Amino acid sequence: MNQLKLGLPKGSLEKATIALFEKAGWRIKPAARNYFPKIDDDELDCSICRPQEMSRYVESGMLDAGITGKDWTMENRSDTVLVCDLVYSKVSNRPTRWVIAVAGDSNITCLEDLEGKKISTELVGVTKRFFEEKNINVTIEFSWGATEAKVVSGLADAIVEVTETESTIRAHGLRVIYELMESNTQFIANKDAWADPWKREKIENIALMLQGSLNADRIVGLKMNVASEHMEALVEILPSLNAPTVASLYNKDWYSVETVVSEEVVRELVPKLKKVGAEGIIEYALNKIIS
Repeated sequence: MNQLKLGLPKGSLEKATIALFEKAGWRIKPAARNYFPKIDDDELDCSICRPQEMSRYVESGMLDAGITGKDWTMENRSDTVLVCDLVYSKVSNRPTRWVIAVAGDSNITCLEDLEGKKISTELVGVTKRFFEEKNINVTIEFSWGATEAKVVSGLADAIVEVTETESTIRAHGLRVIYELMESNTQFIANKDAWADPWKREKIENIALMLQGSLNADRIVGLKMNVASEHMEALVEILPSLNAPTVASLYNKDWYSVETVVSEEVVRELVPKLKKVGAEGIIEYALNKIIS
């Protein structure tokens, strides 16, 4: 039987990734202290590993495909195939940012002020290349964690750290002076696996379903009935991806109307629909939107 070796990220992205796969149609059951979770697809063999190492495992062929961050693929300069971007994180479906931060009371206000300073980060390679391109001489030290504390304790003048909301950075009394890069989750593949017809089709099918699930984030379906005389007024205020679906009701001068809208507009939209004659309005959740 053909089987695809798939890498899933350990750590902060683990729960969000498992939830995304479940929404896409795969149920993954992780086990305590076990790096090989069960999945309800005999064609998949899953392993869990750190995102920082994922691209190296995929490049070497230990894994056929995997989910990691754009930042770590850049850090490792891995020669892999980018199957697709999957923009989600542990907090929200938006990119994360790598920023340069200093102490709140520091006299460092711009990149040039970092000349001759010490910077602590886990993203050593990307940071080193960035400052070399800027012709700014800095000392870069690898951080094993708790990077924000390095500035607070005086072990570094600045840090390069990943953030979504900057809440942790601010909680440590730090101030962002520059955004180094944006990063997002990516689905990558080994080049040999990508050249294999069966594996490529499997990888592309997984990507299609994962992207469909992300497309459905905060999108809902609305269904309602409306009398023919109110139809035009209703369609005028009804948003949709392309156009609403309309069907005649049996033996009645009424229509059934169905559309897809953003979740945040529903609270304003439903009262308006009611006013123009919509009845039996139903809101329902969506798992996937396949473009």
